[in-house]
Amino acid sequence: TRSTLHTTVYCCCCSACRADVYSELRVAFSAGLTDSGSVGPFDEETTLIFSKIITNVGEAYNQTAGVFTAPVSGLYVFSFTAADYLKGYMGLYLYKNDKPIVFSLDLNDHGGYASTSNAVCLQLEEGDRVHLGLPASYRLYDDSRNFSVFSGFLLFHL
Repeated sequence: TRSTLHTTVYCCCCSACRADVYSELRVAFSAGLTDSGSVGPFDEETTLIFSKIITNVGEAYNQTAGVFTAPVSGLYVFSFTAADYLKGYMGLYLYKNDKPIVFSLDLNDHGGYASTSNAVCLQLEEGDRVHLGLPASYRLYDDSRNFSVFSGFLLFHL
């Protein structure tokens, strides 16, 4: 048997058509932080730019600015893992429109590799922005093995 690819285009001028378009919208990204090793510490909080795109379906994550912008209103899921290998504090904030939502922290008191992870569901409106921030005096580590990763996806449209 042979399968056929069928694409339907909707006008988006009525709510019925919009619902069909939104149900087909796919948004998902994952990005590694860097191949350069240590990031930070900085004198002030810094937006982290996860520049190593693993996937970016829908192109909603801007790898130059380090910011995800919601293309439609919906419920989104975000997760992150951050790592370091030196003694000291590591951690980061997840922001929605410059408001801190989640803070994840670890004190690496043994000097080997350590990591911190977190995940959150956020209700976003079209145009809302989500990014990760590294607090002043904190640091992270990443290399080609992708120890530090930021991911998100649209769970469903609202």
